[in-house]
Amino acid sequence: MSDKILIIGTGAIGGFYGALLARSGAEVSVVCRSDYETVSRQGFQIDSHALGRWRFQPAQVLRRAHDYKDCADYLILCSKVVADIDRVNLIRAGLSDKTAIAFIQNGVDIEAELLAAFPDRVLISGLAYICCNRLAPGHIRHLAYGKLTIGALTPDDAGLSERLRDLFIAGGGDCEISHDIIASRWQKCVWNAPFNPLSVLSGGLATQAILQNQENFVREVMEEVCRIAAACDHPLADDTVDINLERTRNMPAYKTSMLLDFEQGRPIETEAILGNAIRAAQRHRIECPRLQSLYALMQLRELQIHENRPPD
Repeated sequence: MSDKILIIGTGAIGGFYGALLARSGAEVSVVCRSDYETVSRQGFQIDSHALGRWRFQPAQVLRRAHDYKDCADYLILCSKVVADIDRVNLIRAGLSDKTAIAFIQNGVDIEAELLAAFPDRVLISGLAYICCNRLAPGHIRHLAYGKLTIGALTPDDAGLSERLRDLFIAGGGDCEISHDIIASRWQKCVWNAPFNPLSVLSGGLATQAILQNQENFVREVMEEVCRIAAACDHPLADDTVDINLERTRNMPAYKTSMLLDFEQGRPIETEAILGNAIRAAQRHRIECPRLQSLYALMQLRELQIHENRPPD
């Protein structure tokens, strides 16, 4: 019997990884908001540099989790982590008694509200190391990389994390289990903390241009994140910064997710990526002046979005 999966938040990340799960034989349904009409009619078009082109037609296309007409084995949340999205209420109606919750999202210290709301669930944290963009409604382009790192935050005696990993791999993906998923989140933040805000603050530069012109500053931001992670008892490998810089040199010119959100006037994940890291630094009395500067400037950018937004 096929695994039944409900994905909430089907932008570039949710659509791409949902398509991989469908290729594995899972029965994948999606909750769409802005792309509902297009996806209902024709599904998703996936253009991948590594896996080719194919169309993914979800089993059910829904406007909200409440409309799901089945019992999901996994509910996978791929929404942004921003103030105007209530993650708990977004997913609650899509859960059955047996549903495990996974979330593939950016940021550090974002687990607490989900752990508090669903203490008896298997809760799986996930991180996507991928260059992937939504080109148009229902149209997703995969440019580079694609590895998923997942790990259970709660007891997982039934091996649901391993089962989910196997499904991603069977669909053609690259997925691994982390036995310290919190450290893995800090590792992802090492890249996100400089490149996401700098792509916005530079007026739209791609990652390679940022690195070519400001490598020393990027390195210093990354080193601050590493110091915070170590203070939080999640030390990262000594070569973490060098590996992140080298991978960025080797990836194609890429617009970050934060830049795309800014350009389209959407809320930005400033708090999840920068604010939470700085608050962790303050708790442990770690100096992070570059992160604090990026945070202050991004708060001004968010104010710009708010002031330019048309009235309701």
